[in-house]
Amino acid sequence: MIGRLRRAYGRLRLGTRLALGLGVLSLVVFAVVGTALTTYMRDYLSAQLDTQLAQGQIAQSKSIANYGTLSGKKYYSWFYAVYDVTDGTPVLRRPEDPADLPEDVEDFTALARAQTAASTEVLRTEHLKGVGEYRLRACEVEPGVVLVSAAPMDDIDDTVGQLVTIQAVTFGLALLALVVAGRSLLRRGLKPLSDMAHTARGITSHDLTDSARLPVRHDGRSGGPEVEELRTAFNTMLEHIDESLAVRAEAEQRLRRFVADASHELRTPLMSVRGYADLFQYAAANAPEERDKHLARLRAEAARMGFLLDDLLLLARLDAAEAETPLRPRETDLVELVQEAADAFRASHADHPLTLTPGPSALPAYVDPQRVRQVLDNLLTNAAMHTPPGTEVSVALSVSGGMARIRVADAGPGIPPGDRERVFDRFYRVDKARSRDRGGSGLGLAVASSLIRAHGGTIELSGEPGSTVFTVSLSLTKP
Repeated sequence: MIGRLRRAYGRLRLGTRLALGLGVLSLVVFAVVGTALTTYMRDYLSAQLDTQLAQGQIAQSKSIANYGTLSGKKYYSWFYAVYDVTDGTPVLRRPEDPADLPEDVEDFTALARAQTAASTEVLRTEHLKGVGEYRLRACEVEPGVVLVSAAPMDDIDDTVGQLVTIQAVTFGLALLALVVAGRSLLRRGLKPLSDMAHTARGITSHDLTDSARLPVRHDGRSGGPEVEELRTAFNTMLEHIDESLAVRAEAEQRLRRFVADASHELRTPLMSVRGYADLFQYAAANAPEERDKHLARLRAEAARMGFLLDDLLLLARLDAAEAETPLRPRETDLVELVQEAADAFRASHADHPLTLTPGPSALPAYVDPQRVRQVLDNLLTNAAMHTPPGTEVSVALSVSGGMARIRVADAGPGIPPGDRERVFDRFYRVDKARSRDRGGSGLGLAVASSLIRAHGGTIELSGEPGSTVFTVSLSLTKP
C-alpha cells in the first residue's frame, strides 16, 4: 500500500507535489496552533470557574458561620455538601434541599477528607455518576466544618467543543484555499520550467544531421533568480551544442571535401600510371625505342603520386599532433635557413629574379629546420608557379616583439579578394583552369600553414592587385 502511494506520488507533477507538501506542512501548523489555542482556552475557562467557586464559597462560608444555612447563596445546577469533621472523619450534614447533593456523594466525602488532611482548600475535577463532569472545591468554613461545592463543566466543554469546530472548519477552508491558490501560484511560477521542458522536447524532435543550428531557445523573463539561472545555463548549453554541431558539421564537410579531392587527385596519376604501363608493355613488344620514354613517364607519375601521398601523410600527422608530432625541433639559425632557400630558388627558377633583403647577421630559433625550409620552398615555388617569367620575388627576414618574421613577396598579378580566405585550404587552386602538371596538387600552402601552426606561429596573406605577400611569424622563445 505504501509502495503504491509512493509510486503514485512520484508520478505527480512537481507543482502538485509542492502544493501537497505545502498543504501537509500547513496542516501540521494548523494542528499545533489549534491544539495550543484549545488548551489555553480550556485552562482559562477552568481558572475562571475556580475563581467563581472560590467567590461563591466565601459568601456561603459567611452564611454558614452566621446563620448555619446556605439559603439564598446557591447557584443553579451546583452541588453543595457541608461536613462536620471530628477526629479527621467527615460527617455529612443533612442537606437543606435534596437537590443540593448528587446520588453518589463519595467523591465529596473523599475531597472533604483530603481538605482536612491538607488544612487548605482542595480542587479536583471528577466525573459524578449520572450527572457528568464537575469541578469540586473544598474549604474550611470554620473549625470543624468543611464546605464542598461542585460546579458543572458542561459550559466549558460546550465552549471548547464549539471552538474546536470553528477551528476545524476555518482551518479546513484555509487549507483548501491555500492548496488551490498555492497550486495555481506554483504552476505559474514553474511555467518557465515547463517551457524549458517543451524546448528540450523540441530539441529531441529536431534532426541534428540536417542542420548545425538548433531552432529553439527559451527567452522568457519570469520565475525568479533560480529559474533565471537555470534558463541562462539552459541557453548557454544550447549555444554550446550549436557551436559543437557547427564545428562537427564543418569538420564533416571538410572531411568529405578532402576525401573527394584526394580521390580525384590520386585518380589522375593512377590513370597515367596505368596508361603508361600499357604503353610500356606495347612498346616492349612492338617499339623498343619508345620503351625508355614510357618508362621515364611512368616513373615521373609514380614520383608525383608519391609526393602527393607524402603531403597527405604529413597533413594527417599534423592533424594528430597530440598523438605523434612530425616535428624535430632544434636550435637553428633562421638567417642561414633563409639564405639556403633563396640559393635553391635561384638555381631552380632562373627566370624569376630573387631579392634577399639584408637583415640580422644571425637569428637563432628553436624550430625544425627541415620543415621550416619546406615552408619557404613551398612559398617561393608558389610565387614562381603563379607568376609569369621575369616577375620579381623578394625575401626579407626581420625581428619584432620577440617574433621572427619572414616575408615572401612577388610582383605578380596578385590573388583575387574572393580567393584569399581559401588559399590555405587543401586542394584549393586560385586558377581553376591551370593543369595539375603545372599548377601542383593544391596542398603546398595547406602544408605550409599546418607546419607553421605546429611550430606555434602564424602565416598570413596580404597584398593587393600586382602584389602578393606571405608573412611567416615564428617565436624566438624556446617552448
